[in-house]
Amino acid sequence: MNRLIHRRNFLRSTSAAAALGLLPRATFGGAVNLRGVNEKLRTAHIGVGGMGSSDLNSIASHPLVEVAGLCDVDANNLAHAAAQFPAASKFVDFREMLSQLGPKIDAVIVSTPDHTHAAAVMTAMNAGKPVYCQKPLTHEVFEARQLRLVANQRKLVTQMGVQIHSLAVYRRAVEIIRSGVIGKVSKVEAWSNKNWGYDGKTLPESAAPPANLNFDLWLGTAAKQEFIPNLQHPGNWRRLVDFGTGTLGDMGVHIFDTPFTALELTAPKWVQTDCRQPTGIGHPETNHVEYEFPGTRYTTDSLSWIWYDGVCAPPNGQGLGLPPEFKLPDQGSLFVGEEGSLLLPHIGEAELFPAEKFADYVRPVVSDNDHYHQFVDACMGKGETSVPFSLAGPLTEALLLGVVANRFPNQKLNWDANQMLVTNLADANRLLQRDYRSGFEVENLTPRVLKKVG
Repeated sequence: MNRLIHRRNFLRSTSAAAALGLLPRATFGGAVNLRGVNEKLRTAHIGVGGMGSSDLNSIASHPLVEVAGLCDVDANNLAHAAAQFPAASKFVDFREMLSQLGPKIDAVIVSTPDHTHAAAVMTAMNAGKPVYCQKPLTHEVFEARQLRLVANQRKLVTQMGVQIHSLAVYRRAVEIIRSGVIGKVSKVEAWSNKNWGYDGKTLPESAAPPANLNFDLWLGTAAKQEFIPNLQHPGNWRRLVDFGTGTLGDMGVHIFDTPFTALELTAPKWVQTDCRQPTGIGHPETNHVEYEFPGTRYTTDSLSWIWYDGVCAPPNGQGLGLPPEFKLPDQGSLFVGEEGSLLLPHIGEAELFPAEKFADYVRPVVSDNDHYHQFVDACMGKGETSVPFSLAGPLTEALLLGVVANRFPNQKLNWDANQMLVTNLADANRLLQRDYRSGFEVENLTPRVLKKVG
């Protein structure tokens, strides 16, 4: 209990100091206050197994990075990372790491399962730290809104880990769309044939967690429950509603990113899904999700967005301006414009249709950017990130509204982004946020009181 009180006092004091401008400049997003040309950006890494290991090595490959802190609830992951970076301090609880290292770290990288993203990120931002966070930004709609607002208020450098955003094939597709060559876009169809769902109505038998795993800390903000081998840690948590966001949240964030960016989309007007009835355990293994977005300068008066995953992906390409018998890739998106269509495979070069109409079109020349180094450079005052929380937040909100709609199949959810409410179905609003487990609460993520609607 005393250690919990210490953590809370630390976060309150650093939050107050940030508000009063008392923290050193290194804690804010504009620039690290370099004292010499060899100054290092000292990073702390939350989650260093799986994707976290890749994030750790990619961030550390920047010549100005010094890995100062490593945290993982799995002792095996932690030991492997520590062998690579022996000078870094090691922790099992990220709250302890941020509290104890404090001014010894300049930026934080979060690579945990989805349900821990917001808690870890907000704890770091409450301490005034720039943050790189893996996708999707959060597990809940409310969390995405709060991270965006706090990052903006504190002017922190942020980046969501949707690395393909910085690849040339995607950046080129954005420029092609914005050039107007296919005209204003009326529809986007997007899909992934992956299955990150679980249609079982019960869970397999529980067992004791392995000795290397602190399962209570792995659960973190989620409700207390039993350990299920091979379904939570290390890999299949994406399938379960308590921890992941299913195929829509996991692959959707990659595939939605380019259309959302290229078309400058905002919040959807409504969302509706066609999937099996909810079980309260896992995300559906097959989804068909429809959105309507308000028009932008790159779209018609409104934009229809349709998502398919699981066995229903890819969709039937007939009627979308594609050649007869054309085989769509297993993952990708299709922009339907007034003058033609653009197919963007995941991952590959865009194709324009009808092909003969665009045979002489000269494609923009762009190059790859290093998504990780971009974050480090921005923390050092050199340039900006390409997926700050100002973009990642609204993108994640839109995706997660589809995840919420999966719990209400074949019911249209009308969305008021300003009030952050589903205006026609009160039960849906209860899924926009959740109460964190006692002892894992985080300042600035306290659930708001929902208004009565519908």
